[in-house]
Amino acid sequence: MHGAREHETVQQPTWVRWRILSLLFVVSFVSYLLRMNISVAAKFIMPDLGLTKIQMGWVFGSFTLAYAACQFPGGLFGERLGARSSISIITLMWGVLTLLTGFIPGLFFTSSAAALIVLLGLRFAMGVAQAPIYPVVGGSIAQWFPRSGWAFPNGLLQTGLTLGAASASPLVAWLMVTLGWRASFYATAPAAFLIVVGWWWYARDRPTEHRSVNAAEVALISAGRSHPAGPVARKGIWRPLLKNREIWLLTLSYMCMNYVFYIFFAWFYIYLVDVREFGLLAGGFFSALPWLVGAVAATIGGAVCDRLCVRIGPRLGCRLPCIVSLILVAGFLVAGATAKDPYVAVVFLSICFAFTQATEGAYWAGATFVAGRHTPAATGIMNTGGNLGGVISTPLIPILAAWVGWVPALASGSIFALISAVLWLWIRVDRPLEETQ
Repeated sequence: MHGAREHETVQQPTWVRWRILSLLFVVSFVSYLLRMNISVAAKFIMPDLGLTKIQMGWVFGSFTLAYAACQFPGGLFGERLGARSSISIITLMWGVLTLLTGFIPGLFFTSSAAALIVLLGLRFAMGVAQAPIYPVVGGSIAQWFPRSGWAFPNGLLQTGLTLGAASASPLVAWLMVTLGWRASFYATAPAAFLIVVGWWWYARDRPTEHRSVNAAEVALISAGRSHPAGPVARKGIWRPLLKNREIWLLTLSYMCMNYVFYIFFAWFYIYLVDVREFGLLAGGFFSALPWLVGAVAATIGGAVCDRLCVRIGPRLGCRLPCIVSLILVAGFLVAGATAKDPYVAVVFLSICFAFTQATEGAYWAGATFVAGRHTPAATGIMNTGGNLGGVISTPLIPILAAWVGWVPALASGSIFALISAVLWLWIRVDRPLEETQ
């Protein structure tokens, strides 16, 4: 009887970590809504400002270049300021830059050359502002979730990303057709300002700082760690991170996978309208399909990775889902590129993209297994590589399409997907940074 009373009074962990994850999910959603809008609006931006597809590729590439270059500094920025302040600052910048994209090019700078320069500058600035988000978010997950459950939250955040991108395609297409391309920027910018208010009000950097977190939740989050949850800024951490073999292999593999990701990010809507000859609104609808399927795949991939990591360990638990998924990416990309029927092509390409998203939880959990408390800086390095894949593919795809056609241009991603899969054979996420120094 006495034992029963003791059992009844055991404190249950609070659920604050899931509320933090819900806010991060919305941040991820808005991040891609504001990042993806220009890929759809480009269909009207190009004739309105007198830009060619290759020039628009430079505009897309300016974002990706800045985004890639600022990943590691963005991770260090997040470690220094903490997630609460850093996410608030960068999200505010997203809203301002989105508004300026609608206001400035073609209104204050009317020549095509001037509009191009302004667009390049604004997208470069947006790349800088967006760069810290996922390294900081990855660090938040490392701080707020137990070691046995890192892949699933990362997969859910990828779901937020893909749903944001999926919403952008039909929403921006509708706004663009009914109100003009500038309205698509005016209408979406306020989402960033709302996020700033909600995030600053509720979020905290560490579980121990949040007044709603009880001792049981802190114990759950801290179980199995060699250090307490929470960032510990350490001078010179960039040196061991940049020398770490696993971080470099993860970065190279992630770069190759993201070559495929950025094909969809930058060119899928225009491909459907110009090559597969869908209408503007139909193209917006069907270009959302890969992101919707990818949202489901990201969540499932993260859950599978966590389950495998518990059962067979993190090395194979992260490796196996990535290798299988990347091989399927390569196959479905070729199948979609060569399909005669445009609807069949959309289905195959959507499945292809879904398998890229199925790998995300494993990549980010793998980097967290290696880096521990230094996850923001480590994932900054990894995401630098990931976006270098976009620096390559975003301007290269229209050049290849003009030179050899869209089928070889799209199929080039299959080579990168297979290289990405092979690299996983050497990745050991079960070798923590602190044990290999």
